[in-house]
Amino acid sequence: MNGTDHLDSADLQEYIRDVLGTGYSVAEVSRMHGGAQKVVYKIGCSNGFSCVMYVWDLSMNYFQEETVHQDSGQRSFGSDLFEHNNKHLTQKGIRTPSLYDVNKARNRYPFDYALAEYVEGQKAEDYFHHSDSKVQHQLFQRLGEMLATMHADKRETFGNLAEPKFSAGTAQQVQMENAKTQLDYVSRHMERIAANHGKLLDTMNELESRISPRTEYGFIHGELGPDHVLVNNRLEPYLIDIEGAMFFDIEHEHSFMSFRFGEFYRYLKHDSLDEDRMRFYRFLHHISLTSGGLKLLRRGFPDQRFAKELADYHCECALAFL
Repeated sequence: MNGTDHLDSADLQEYIRDVLGTGYSVAEVSRMHGGAQKVVYKIGCSNGFSCVMYVWDLSMNYFQEETVHQDSGQRSFGSDLFEHNNKHLTQKGIRTPSLYDVNKARNRYPFDYALAEYVEGQKAEDYFHHSDSKVQHQLFQRLGEMLATMHADKRETFGNLAEPKFSAGTAQQVQMENAKTQLDYVSRHMERIAANHGKLLDTMNELESRISPRTEYGFIHGELGPDHVLVNNRLEPYLIDIEGAMFFDIEHEHSFMSFRFGEFYRYLKHDSLDEDRMRFYRFLHHISLTSGGLKLLRRGFPDQRFAKELADYHCECALAFL
């Protein structure tokens, strides 16, 4: 049996048997790549069963510094958020991998970890170039219907399920303050952004000034790209990386999906969106993703090419607003 970087072999074996039963023993462990905030392992058992282990190890979080200083209502890291959101989504009929157990004891290891369902399949982005347009239509129509149900889940305050409301300000003001911080970071490392810092800040303020007050918010994933949707062999979509889910302006989600899903966004959009909010949040996403790409690039993220391309592309998109 291969071990993990977090639980030793004996402890992992004991954990699997405690959660799943004595008929389950670990035969193989493999690290699943792609996550920037938590570590994910696929665990194969000798009886053919597979599951996933999530580890919330802050020392291996590429956004550790931001996570430590983040407003509690904005955070997107932690087993408690995963647990709350998994339960909420499941109760609302939104597919996400089943949660088997969360271990928060920290009596032997300084981090939380959990076991969850392994969904056999591909990510939604793998269907962008599928040879059968009928398969594409069926999948993205199902995803659109599922997201419409999720976004229709409303409440009068914004924030995550662990913290009912952000500390102060409107939804867009909270995001704008974060975007200013990201803009300052990017300006220190990208000359083109530094040269246009004032104009970008003016654009941000101008776009925010167009937004009318709102007192109702929908439940959103928070970072819903096609890499955060798993698709099983029955073409059923599952949402993953759900820690950042919260009640918020659904335009925050739609403006992100509009460029992440490309032509397939037509299956996901609807007519009730506020176009002023859409433009505002899209601009903020470009700044945030430029900053995120730079941080991954400078903090040793394994896929350096991806990190650089992410920063460069969204830098151009942000500047295009000028």
